[in-house]
Amino acid sequence: MVQRKKKEARKPGKKSVARLVVDKLHLWLGLASGIIVLIIAVTGCLFVFQREINEMIYHKEMFVTPQEQVLPLSELRTRAQQALGDKPILSVTTWRLPDRAWEFMAYKANDTAFTYFGCVEYYESVLVNPYTGAINGRINYKYSFFPIVKMIHWSLLLNTRYGQPIVGWSTVIFVILLITGLVMWWPKRWTKAARDQSFRIKWKAGFKRVNYDLHNVLGFYSLIIALVLALTGMVWAFTWFEKAVYVAAAGTTTPPAVKQVASGPATATAAGNPLDIAFATAQPLLKDATRVFVYPAAYPEGVHTVGGYRGKDIYFGSDEYQFDQYTGKMVGHSEYKKKNRGEKLIAMNYDIHVGAIGGLPGKIIAFVISFICASLPVTGFYVWWGKQKKSKKKAVKPLARLNTV
Repeated sequence: MVQRKKKEARKPGKKSVARLVVDKLHLWLGLASGIIVLIIAVTGCLFVFQREINEMIYHKEMFVTPQEQVLPLSELRTRAQQALGDKPILSVTTWRLPDRAWEFMAYKANDTAFTYFGCVEYYESVLVNPYTGAINGRINYKYSFFPIVKMIHWSLLLNTRYGQPIVGWSTVIFVILLITGLVMWWPKRWTKAARDQSFRIKWKAGFKRVNYDLHNVLGFYSLIIALVLALTGMVWAFTWFEKAVYVAAAGTTTPPAVKQVASGPATATAAGNPLDIAFATAQPLLKDATRVFVYPAAYPEGVHTVGGYRGKDIYFGSDEYQFDQYTGKMVGHSEYKKKNRGEKLIAMNYDIHVGAIGGLPGKIIAFVISFICASLPVTGFYVWWGKQKKSKKKAVKPLARLNTV
């Protein structure tokens, strides 16, 4: 009797306890997080090409006819501030490309609100023609499509402190689903039939089989990039994970030293406008930058920060220089090449997450993989739903015929 039980336990096709645990984890975690994962993936998919789409929608505001000489930055800032009224300019984006308007952005947050629309008091930009000083247009980003998509992706349109943990832990669950999905996908035997089932979608089959293959096969092919997208998202969601990534890349638990700089005294004078002096000084230092950003000093001891991005899309690799707001003299700098590996990897996080680090091909890959990630909760649900209907049919017993004789 004991020997027969042992033989039965070794029957092919019978799952081990570990595999049963993996299956149940994949099922119940998938059902619990499916809606959130779907929302995150769809919004991520939409956001990938936000720059290209915005440039088409706001082409009139963002582009100008090139001329010979640009006006001083301080003069352009004054005109932009007049257009914005009492909303102080937080940042400026200038372009080396001659056909681009310069953007002056005002932003103010309210962290006490519950939703995104309450958390943002205002988020507006004025686009200025750098050659004439004319106001090219004004964009209210608070109610624009892509900022809203971004905040759904970031925190489900909730205050970051409420929505980010939901998104973060849903992403953790998604990572577990990817790993358990790989275990479930792994063929028991690498026969030709098993390879065909694991690597190919049988398009000529019925709906259930095609749906299963879409979940199974596309899940496998998207695994590595999907993990990268999920893990880079977790860097923002969890401080502990960001620190772990930094330590793993830098090889040290010691955070980089940050040198504090300040302006002063306020009685100091400059031979010209300090902002123009700072901007002009930074230009030859940022000769490789496509976009030059400026954060004007926001308080009496604050400094003007000028830095550059090397490309239309990427944000990593920027060098930054700090200038005294009263004299325009450089008081500090931070060069990307001098950062350690941990700092560089964290700086790359956004560009990796949206695929911009790989240029247009990278963005296309990020778009496709995000689309596949959005499909996985849907196809997975239909796999489960089909099994439920099948089990119910098996459970129904035929009624015995009444003996009418």
